Amino acid sequence: MKNNKMKLIFGAMLGLLAVSYVTAQNPIIRNQFSADPTARVFNGKVYLYPSHDIPTPPDKNLRKDWFCMADYHVFSSDNLTDWTDHGVIVTQTKVPWLTKINYDMWAPDCVFKNGKYYFYFPVGGRVGVATADKPEGPYTVLDKPVEGIRGIDPCVLLDKDGKAYIFTAMGRISVAKLKDNMIEVDGPVQTITNLPTKGLIEGPFAMERNGKYYLTYPHVANQIERLEYAMSDSPMGPYQPVGVIMDESPSNCWTNHHSIVNYKNQWYLFYHDRDYSPKFDKNRSVRVDSLTFNADGTIKKVIPTFRGVGLSDATKEIQLDRYSKISEKGATIAFLDTADTFKGWKTIFDASGAWVQYNAVNFAKKGAKSLQVRATSATGGSLQLKLNDANGAVVAKINVPKSSDWTTIKVPVSGVKKGVYNLCVVSQDSKPVEVDWIRFE
Repeated sequence: MKNNKMKLIFGAMLGLLAVSYVTAQNPIIRNQFSADPTARVFNGKVYLYPSHDIPTPPDKNLRKDWFCMADYHVFSSDNLTDWTDHGVIVTQTKVPWLTKINYDMWAPDCVFKNGKYYFYFPVGGRVGVATADKPEGPYTVLDKPVEGIRGIDPCVLLDKDGKAYIFTAMGRISVAKLKDNMIEVDGPVQTITNLPTKGLIEGPFAMERNGKYYLTYPHVANQIERLEYAMSDSPMGPYQPVGVIMDESPSNCWTNHHSIVNYKNQWYLFYHDRDYSPKFDKNRSVRVDSLTFNADGTIKKVIPTFRGVGLSDATKEIQLDRYSKISEKGATIAFLDTADTFKGWKTIFDASGAWVQYNAVNFAKKGAKSLQVRATSATGGSLQLKLNDANGAVVAKINVPKSSDWTTIKVPVSGVKKGVYNLCVVSQDSKPVEVDWIRFE
């Protein structure tokens, strides 16, 4: 018992248990590792239910080089830019039917029906259910798992007629109809055929659009996972494989896992990569990018970005390192502190004409009169801020003084009125300059 208490304390120290706020751009969750994100729209907001990677606790029974998850947080946003962490909603130590603690709380899901929120989570090879009156909880874990279901990564599709279907993975992807009580299967569990049989396939996410059913899933077609999908005229299939949603990660992250949601008439793909843990891809971070469909209903391939989605508030810190575009030479990105990657990144300019472009900055009130830049330079250097791109109008000149410390420099801004702009910071000489963030007043 004492051992379990120590493990719980260890996990709590790694996440914020009280409500807190995390910032925009990719990755969108910046106070902890997160993966396998399921996004749902409830009450006009997007609620995000990811799994929660943690470093392996000091326990001889756990693999040091494997995935380790002890609990679930829930996050919410009404603009996809500012995310609220509502804290832990379910933890492995409070699942009444769980007989062994294995830190295996993989990808979850949450749906709303019958006036309640049903949170489905895999642990110990079974699928548990917790219920709540609000999407952020508090959640109460039910006394028994879903009978007849074995596997991981549950996804529940609520069809337009109110019927519910649960998808799970265990080597292959299976589907079963749920009873109206949402906690019992209604009929046999069926293995979905026609999907790839070679290479790991997991993480099903099912959805309906314009009368067509989409079954999306990570699949190791080569060496690491990419996101693929199949389509059907029925939620239980048969499904026909169609194509790839997202190629293998450029970072070589072994896994990817995702969900797709329509919010305010725009579709989004939530997924994960290894942003805060480039040397260990079992500690991952959630991202989001826009997704679009072709006229025939097929999905256009999504190219992952650092910039992500949504408008950035000009009066808040803008992280140039989460760029929209970057010059081929002279501009690079690095961690501020390699010992604590959650402190984020910096942009390094070391060539004349090098630039970084950051799109969709919202000057919602009166435009801008001044600019703050947190920067450092061992030699001193000069930057310019331009509108639209590297050839745009100069609206601010930034002279970074010679210093070994970070300095916040304030300079006047001209020509920036109320509106939404793309911004570009351009180096004016070859003297190395490092930039943490910029902010407008």
